[in-house]
Amino acid sequence: MKIGFISLGCSKNLVDTEKTIGIFKANNYEIVNSPDNADVIVINTCGFIESAKEEAINTILEMAEYKKKKCKYLIVMGCLVERYKEELEKAIPEVDLFIKYSEYNMLWRKIQELLQKEDKASLKDEQANKTIESNKNKQQYSKENSNLDKYDDFNSITERVVSTGTNYAYLKIADGCSNRCTYCAIPYIRGPQISRKMEDIIEEAKRLATEGYKELILIAQDTTKYGTDIYGEPKIVELLEEISNIDQIKWLRFLYAYPETITPALIKLVKENDKICKYFDIPIQHISDTVLKRMNRQSNGKTIRNLIQTLRKEIPDVVIRTTVMVGFPGETKEDFEELYNFLKEAKFDKLGCFAYSKEDGTPAARIKEQVHPMTKKSRYNKIMALQQEISKENLEKQIGKEVEILVEDKSFDGKTYIGRTYMDVPEIDGIAYLNTNKNLQSGEFVKAKIVDVSNYDLICKEL
Repeated sequence: MKIGFISLGCSKNLVDTEKTIGIFKANNYEIVNSPDNADVIVINTCGFIESAKEEAINTILEMAEYKKKKCKYLIVMGCLVERYKEELEKAIPEVDLFIKYSEYNMLWRKIQELLQKEDKASLKDEQANKTIESNKNKQQYSKENSNLDKYDDFNSITERVVSTGTNYAYLKIADGCSNRCTYCAIPYIRGPQISRKMEDIIEEAKRLATEGYKELILIAQDTTKYGTDIYGEPKIVELLEEISNIDQIKWLRFLYAYPETITPALIKLVKENDKICKYFDIPIQHISDTVLKRMNRQSNGKTIRNLIQTLRKEIPDVVIRTTVMVGFPGETKEDFEELYNFLKEAKFDKLGCFAYSKEDGTPAARIKEQVHPMTKKSRYNKIMALQQEISKENLEKQIGKEVEILVEDKSFDGKTYIGRTYMDVPEIDGIAYLNTNKNLQSGEFVKAKIVDVSNYDLICKEL
């Protein structure tokens, strides 16, 4: 059978999709890129916020239309299914199999049970006729089922087809979250934090390096708390040190570092280790102590301000990205103004903003002082307009500096190369346009000078 995949949501979800693709490929299924050619379509859904749910539902309904053509089976897995499996089964009967996140250790067994229904029926008929072909099919069926046990611990599966190109790969070091922020549904979907063993992560990192990936991006819901659940204390510093010792790795970075767990040891490591990108992704969410307390965040306005000052003092060329939320229940005009003024003052290099989404079952959903949708939208627009100005201002300060660019592609007109510096995470931040007369290959690192900028991107000339 030919199998097509659609992965929605975050990079952590993408790794789960890549594992699932890897399992299919290891069992000799053909992977295709177009739903037009797929006998089976697998959708990995996100259920984090309302917009993600809507995207997932629309995607499922769109793919269900292909069952009128070539597609025989439609499989839906992931976070949305974890939360709303029964409702989805009733609402979208075109889906042949829903798999909750908590059922991932049975994922391959469930898929095989679905896909082998016809095989079993065919096998039964052939056995009745006692044909030679029947024995062959029986042996093949037994062989396929004998491999099921190896997939019963999804978290430790390493068979994976990286889908992000040939230059970088995500490396998931933990799943779930134990922080219990009042607005977040992740603990209800993926449970408490479960860290992977360090030796397993390092083994996967080495394999990715030998496969040619130059950049590894460590991800978890909270990377800085990696290891606390299995080792009794954070082990992110030790993990980064070990991975940085892998010769083939050129760049190493980690995302989603919570303010309260960024330690002096971690700052020192990022400062002194040449392979670790001088880049911190710190989701502060807000700066108002009142709002932070309602969010059940462990940091406060003072500790956040002090951390930003420390990072910039210790690592002068550091790039800091953050995420903030507007419209959280009870957020007053004064709370928003405090956030706006702080962002204007802090001038983060990169910033993402999203309006609060009321999620079923979370404590914040029960707070009476919900902010009006139009107010949330207005506050979101103000933050993003401000950040656009800040981004352009910050980038203009980079003009004239020398940088190293990882070449990834060519522009549509073929006149310039497209790449990234250490300052940019793929698919999230900006890009670097590189002008050169040389013929370059994807994966090359090139020394260049920044000659101009746009709102979010760099324009460079090779040295």
